[in-house]
Amino acid sequence: MAHDPLAYFKHLLAQSELTAVFTGAGISTESGIPDFRSPGGIWTKNKPINFQDFVSSEDVRRESWQRKIETDKTMSVAQPNNGHMAIANLVNTGQIRHVITQNIDGMHQASGVPDNQVIELHGNATYAGCLECEKRYELDPIKTSFASAGTLPICDDCGGIIKTATISFGQAMPQEAMNRAKAATLDCDLFISIGSSLVVYPAAGFPLLARESGANLVILNRDTTDLDNAADLVINAEIGPTLSGLVAFN
Repeated sequence: MAHDPLAYFKHLLAQSELTAVFTGAGISTESGIPDFRSPGGIWTKNKPINFQDFVSSEDVRRESWQRKIETDKTMSVAQPNNGHMAIANLVNTGQIRHVITQNIDGMHQASGVPDNQVIELHGNATYAGCLECEKRYELDPIKTSFASAGTLPICDDCGGIIKTATISFGQAMPQEAMNRAKAATLDCDLFISIGSSLVVYPAAGFPLLARESGANLVILNRDTTDLDNAADLVINAEIGPTLSGLVAFN
């Protein structure tokens, strides 16, 4: 490993012809969005809701929408941080081709990454969709109606159940997104994992797939991960300042 990790990071990025970035919750905690699994995270306060329970029980759907209203008090006011902005800069200058993310907060798009270059493995919490016909719904009318009258949203086209456009426990991973992520991983010559603990599979398998396919692997995370030994470069540091420093070199 190079003596100056940031200089080596810059070197790997500069020599790459096709770079893919993979982001986890750690990049968004600097925007004030809490992690799900860490101490004090959302899942330490509320047990995750299973998809089949959501579909089969009105009571569970009411609980889910009540939680959504509460979590949006934080998420809806959060703004992209320096890490998001640095990635957007590198995407828009052509140095990063794809952003694969485990996050559901829409921060990459909000920072300026084109939607067609963001691959969301766990969906998106900034809008909702019908589980039957997939019609898209904006959240504000749903939350207003639920808060005022306790009305559960039903699709006005097909009568199907409406759910936030996220992937819940027990729900199948989005096949199109998984296929796109696999293709991007196999095509890249540099894979950068940022802010992910790399413990949630199948998503966490992409960094190792990239390494096994011949790509250089960089892991930027506050804490160590189980894949650190497979990486060409590991930086355990705050994400925003590190990526800001990287962009400053370019």
